[in-house]
Amino acid sequence: MPKLIALNKPFGVICQFSRDGDRPTLADLLRVPQVYPAGRLDTDSEGLLLLTDHGPWQARISQPRFKMGKTYLAQVEGVPDESALASLCAGLTLNDGPTLPCSARRIEEPDWLWPRDPPIRTRAAIPTAWIELVITEGRNRQVRRMTAAIGHPTLRLIRSAVGPWALEGLPTGQWREVDGGVLQVESRLRKPRRRS
Repeated sequence: MPKLIALNKPFGVICQFSRDGDRPTLADLLRVPQVYPAGRLDTDSEGLLLLTDHGPWQARISQPRFKMGKTYLAQVEGVPDESALASLCAGLTLNDGPTLPCSARRIEEPDWLWPRDPPIRTRAAIPTAWIELVITEGRNRQVRRMTAAIGHPTLRLIRSAVGPWALEGLPTGQWREVDGGVLQVESRLRKPRRRS
């Protein structure tokens, strides 16, 4: 059975196993042979990263054509109004083209969050708010660019779920093996039928 691993990637960890200067990499967090990230998570983003040793699973999780939802929690500068959230949901035009429609809503700061190291910058005169976004694309720094486009730059970004897998109390820097059964079923359903 292929492996599927959920890792809670801390801020500042590069999403690769090979060393790049003095910055920490995935190799500093887990020593499981032959697993690779299914998608990426920016160095300054935190949260759920799935890794697998099975190429078809990696493709199913990471490729936008499969439209697997990725849930992000973004702490943004200022407080977005309903019009700004509606713009996110409808899709925005970024410098690399329009984004697909997504879901976006304001939420309270989750009480299960760990403190970020280093802490985000704060300004006494400017409040912050949290937004939950679910997107099916995965362009470079997409969520950050989307919130900036509505006038609310992202200060902290956490991926809390990918498809059916969620952080669910996984401490930052820790990992666990998860059930990839849903991928097994989907890959069987997608196999072309033989003609008789």
